[in-house]
Amino acid sequence: MTATWPQIHAERAALADDLAELPDDRWSTASLCDGLSVREVLAHLTAGASLTPLRWMAGVIRCRFDFDRQVAMRLAEHLGDRPADTLARFRRVGASTTKPPLPVVAMLGEIVVHGEDIRRPLGIRREHPSDVLTAVARYYLGSDLVVLAKGRVQGLRLAATDSDFSGGSGPLVTGPTLALIMAMTGRSRFLDDLDGDGVEVLRQR
Repeated sequence: MTATWPQIHAERAALADDLAELPDDRWSTASLCDGLSVREVLAHLTAGASLTPLRWMAGVIRCRFDFDRQVAMRLAEHLGDRPADTLARFRRVGASTTKPPLPVVAMLGEIVVHGEDIRRPLGIRREHPSDVLTAVARYYLGSDLVVLAKGRVQGLRLAATDSDFSGGSGPLVTGPTLALIMAMTGRSRFLDDLDGDGVEVLRQR
C-alpha cells in the first residue's frame, strides 16, 4: 500500500499532463467506455478519488443499489461546465488517498485502465512504468471485483512480452503487459496487439 499510492498519484499527474493542451472540441471524443466521452471518463476518475466508503454506501442506497446509476450520478457531480473545469477538478484530487471500499491496487488499476480508455481514442501514448503494469496485471488476473477480469481469462495462459508477468493455464495469449490488462478488462481494441491461440477465445468473450 505504501508503494501503491505514489504510483497512483504519478499516473494521475501523467494523465492530467497528457490532457493539458487538448482542444475543447476533442473532449467529446468517444472513450473506450461504452457511451462515455473522454471528458466523462475523467470526471468518473475524479469521483472515484473523492468517494469515502461512507459516501459510496450512501450513494448506493440513494440509487437503490443500481451501481450504474450511482456512477452516472457521481460523474455528473464532477463534470463541471467546461472541459477546463473537468481537468481542474481532476488535478485537485491528484494526490488524494480517498477511495471507495476497494483495495488500493484496484485504484491503480482504475487509473491505468481508464487512462487508456481516454488516451487510445485520442492517439496519445504513455510508457507506463513496468512495475505499475505488472502489479495491475497480477491484480486483474486474480479478481473480478469491479470489472470482470479473472473470469474473462479463465482457462487461458497469459504471458507478457515486455515484463515478467505471466499466469493461468491453457491456450496462450502473449503481448505487451498493457494490452493484456486492457483485454482482461474487456477492451477489445487491444486484442490486435496480442498473439497466440487464446486470442480468439478471448475475443469471443
